[in-house]
Amino acid sequence: MPTDPVASEPPGSPPQPSPAAVQASREVRAVISRLRRRILGASEAEDLTLGQSTALARLARETETPATAAGVTTSVLAAAEGVRHQSMTATVAALAARGLVVRTPDPEDGRRLLITLTPEGRRRVHEGRQARTEWLAARLQDECTEEELRAVIAAMSVLERLTHD
Repeated sequence: MPTDPVASEPPGSPPQPSPAAVQASREVRAVISRLRRRILGASEAEDLTLGQSTALARLARETETPATAAGVTTSVLAAAEGVRHQSMTATVAALAARGLVVRTPDPEDGRRLLITLTPEGRRRVHEGRQARTEWLAARLQDECTEEELRAVIAAMSVLERLTHD
């Protein structure tokens, strides 16, 4: 006699994902990972590592609001990028050496340094964003029919829902 898998689960345990949900999860993760590498590669500056490029872009996003326009700490950047503080410190030092960021004492706590983009850093971020957008738009145009483009747009709203708690 077949057993009901849900009935055999311990009480209070979360329901198991369906086979379709598991397959979708695997495929979405794999595609996003490959696509992210390709998109980042479309704008990667030859003189910056991938970590430096992503830290520069993250700094631009983190300092877009009036509350953070004066800069953010290395700790904030490290947490946002999911890397160790020491790793981000080395990355920020390399970006500062290239004239892309500056570190200034925090006016509220002189022991801390706030990191901001230089005009050259902002230019590089802007050019990188533009290059990534142009690369992806060209790939979508070349590879997709109008119907497929509409399907991609529809799928984005589904994936966007997954980003909310």
